[in-house]
Amino acid sequence: MNSIICGVDVSKDWLDAQVRPAGVFERFGNDADGIGALAALCRAHGVALVVMEASGGYERSAFLLLWELGVACALANALSVRRFAEAMGFLEKTDRIDAGIIAHYAAVKAIAPTPPPQAAQLRLSSLVARLSQVTADLTVQKQRRHAARDAETRDSLDEVIALLVRQSRRLEGEIASLIDDDPLWGRLDAAFRSVKGVASRTVARLMAELPEIGQVSNKAIAKLSGLAPIANDSGKRNGHRPVRGGRSGPRSILFLVAHIAARYDPHLSSFQQRLQSAGKPKMVIRIALARKLLVILNAKARDARMEFVNAT
Repeated sequence: MNSIICGVDVSKDWLDAQVRPAGVFERFGNDADGIGALAALCRAHGVALVVMEASGGYERSAFLLLWELGVACALANALSVRRFAEAMGFLEKTDRIDAGIIAHYAAVKAIAPTPPPQAAQLRLSSLVARLSQVTADLTVQKQRRHAARDAETRDSLDEVIALLVRQSRRLEGEIASLIDDDPLWGRLDAAFRSVKGVASRTVARLMAELPEIGQVSNKAIAKLSGLAPIANDSGKRNGHRPVRGGRSGPRSILFLVAHIAARYDPHLSSFQQRLQSAGKPKMVIRIALARKLLVILNAKARDARMEFVNAT
């Protein structure tokens, strides 16, 4: 367990930091100068770990720059921190209180540093996120085009759609080049696409949003994706085991792809038929198929990583 921890409450403009157990509190700007000053505070107080919540991307600059300045950092789940605060009797919520709670939570949880991703991983994540945005915008514009009744509106929408299509193709090309240029990613790409129904966009989403694939157990990867049943038993009662939490991005793409892959892959197809014959609800079948596909992909990624290590 880290003896001295700095909890940081992150907002768009500010970094509110509290050092535990000293109780020192300071506010810094969420910019390069402020992050540098935060690093100096941590060095002055012998901080072993800085912990901050994932805050919709506002924490990214501080997280990466602190690592560059030699200060170890970790990210905490915001919902877990909030529930911890309530369990400890803190119903109030201010930036100062939140910073202290984050530090306390990290100490109790014995949170370990979270190494920053490599530059290529960051770029892949950014490209995939932007492609998802462009795809969503394209869907909206096409729906508006379909509903438009006058020629002037349709012409305007056609211009926007053409621009989005060009951006989509450019992003797809950059993502494909990035994956092809990395020997390990190239192997993972080939391994994933050996499953019929798994296309390039699925591969990119998994690599960007689930980089742990092939490096953790099947149970762990299912939990990361929110596809693991959560125990709900008490005494003699065996309750319904729901799936919840996890990363929504990989889960949503796995739901879609598993349904397609089940048409072609004999293992997935027979698995689906067994569940249907057993009278399982549609949603249960959908979740089970997605988890089954994820386990298959995790095994293929594990083999691909092993082959890469042996080859190098």
